[in-house]
Amino acid sequence: MGVAILFPVATSFYVTWWFLQFFDNFFSPLYYHLFRIHVFGLGFMTSMAFILAVGVFFSSWLGSALLGVGEWLIKRLPLVRHIYSASKQVSAALNPDNEAAKAFQECVLIRHPRQGEFAWAFITGRTVLQYVPTNHVYVGDVFLLEEADVIHTNLSVREGLEIVISVGMAVPPTLIALDANQSRQKQLM
Repeated sequence: MGVAILFPVATSFYVTWWFLQFFDNFFSPLYYHLFRIHVFGLGFMTSMAFILAVGVFFSSWLGSALLGVGEWLIKRLPLVRHIYSASKQVSAALNPDNEAAKAFQECVLIRHPRQGEFAWAFITGRTVLQYVPTNHVYVGDVFLLEEADVIHTNLSVREGLEIVISVGMAVPPTLIALDANQSRQKQLM
């Protein structure tokens, strides 16, 4: 019982601590070199302020113009343009303000890898493209399936992601297969 209580708490603290240290290590060496001081969290605060300032600057007219010129230059570089294009698409898809480019539209089940076995999948487009997460959540397979091969569920995308991230331990008590019409109605709500 104690492990069940402490594990999520410890995991949350560990991830938060790692996040703070990661960003703190960007500017802390600079402060130490210039002022010979080390205050934990000062580098983190500077990193967050820098990210905010970059966002504000590139939201302005001048920043947008510079970003356009920078993108034009990057699109001329042979290997870099593909990496930049892919990372920009991921960034746009995961942006909560960009409703038109939501990364995952629906949580579904597909028959994979064999008949009688199923995998959680997320519809990513109108052509029924599915992203199937593998053992690492950020890595997965993309399948192009016919609508008839998709089993729509009553789960939200958030619930589906919880199942994947919890390694299948956060499955809701009831799972209902919906037909395509019920699924479309659920998306409109």
